[in-house]
Amino acid sequence: MANNFGRSTSFNRRALNVESPRFLSIASPRPLNVLSPKPLGFTSPRVHHRLGWVSRLFHVLILIGALISFIMVLGGGYMYVLPSLSQAFLGYGVLKLNDSSNVCDIFYGSWVIDDGYPLYNASECPFAEQGFNCLGNGRKDKDYLKWRWKPKNCDIPRFNVHNVLEMLQDKRIVFVGDSMSRTQWESLICFLMTGVEDKKSVYEVNGNNITKRIRFLGVRFSSFNFTVEFFRSVFLVQHGWMPRHAPKRVRSTLKLDKLDDVSNEWINADVLIFNTGQWWVPGKLFETGCYFQVGNSIKLGMSIPAAFRIALGTWASWVENTIDTNRTLVFFRTFEPSHWSEKSRRFCNVTQNPLSETEGRDQSIFSEAIFEVIENITVPITVLQVTSMSAFRRDAHVGRWSDNPSVPDCSHWCLPGIPDVWNEIFLSYLLADYGLPAVNGE
Repeated sequence: MANNFGRSTSFNRRALNVESPRFLSIASPRPLNVLSPKPLGFTSPRVHHRLGWVSRLFHVLILIGALISFIMVLGGGYMYVLPSLSQAFLGYGVLKLNDSSNVCDIFYGSWVIDDGYPLYNASECPFAEQGFNCLGNGRKDKDYLKWRWKPKNCDIPRFNVHNVLEMLQDKRIVFVGDSMSRTQWESLICFLMTGVEDKKSVYEVNGNNITKRIRFLGVRFSSFNFTVEFFRSVFLVQHGWMPRHAPKRVRSTLKLDKLDDVSNEWINADVLIFNTGQWWVPGKLFETGCYFQVGNSIKLGMSIPAAFRIALGTWASWVENTIDTNRTLVFFRTFEPSHWSEKSRRFCNVTQNPLSETEGRDQSIFSEAIFEVIENITVPITVLQVTSMSAFRRDAHVGRWSDNPSVPDCSHWCLPGIPDVWNEIFLSYLLADYGLPAVNGE
């Protein structure tokens, strides 16, 4: 895999201006403040020739001394900065959400071209949905496959897939969420399979094909004795049928104070990665007759943002009271922006290159709610803030290169693509949590 960052060219030279003090990652030193000495001035131009020569010699010595001092200070700064940069390249120093030290924010940066991408071929991965394999579905341009996320003051480490496979040995990795979560799940499996010699040793535990509606999918890497699982839970809380004596417009409810009934299956995981947001829209709720419920009370007038916060609070309480965070690492990925040309979701214009501006898509009420809830939680949760970085990538959506080209898609992402970067960040945290290096190993 290519590791020559010097040859990468930046598409967005102005780094995304997003203040994110709470989602922290890689330690970065304070910049050195080196003051250049001012040249000395001589007040009298009427001096003896010898004195003038001596004065010039003295002036040269002063400049040489200043230069030597500058080099020494610069060298000291280099020795100070280098260890931290080395840790960034190796994947150490990845911090938890509540760390308040001076940091390099891994989610603040730009997209750069890198010939080391893509990380796999979706046509060779049996667990990549055909609908997400844009290249296999006829997309001609390949530029969208070549972009790497470059944080402003550090780098996401490059991975030796064999090291990752050994790290995951005997573990259970569980993704919980909507179809975006399933796409990230597929991405991780396809990446891991590039390091497996016997492809038949990797299989879905129930023999199921990868489909949109199935509630559980689990892929076992038998040679390494671990599973990567996906539970479909688009709201995280319980969706139920119409209660008795409900108004006629109510066909079903979201029980905001009750977690999804499959949540017991998540408990004994070694790693949990949650997401939700795509279904919290009127078209998936009110327009289908689905309203919110707390206890026995139906909340007909409750707004979606208010309900979303209550649901997240229910999830947070469940994590605090149910999950042993000494054993289980918990992640929450923020909202993934779509790039529809207008709100009716009929026009999907997929570009050939990333956008130079986020067009406001780097902001999300759902991502803001996630931070508000998690910063008050009493157990360690790592937030994967993918909203801002993904906002640039209008070029990476499925568009019309799906298994149903008559229906454009500016919500889901091509594979390979953006979810691979989410997983690179996720793995950098995971390796740091397990205290292992993330070097390529070549």
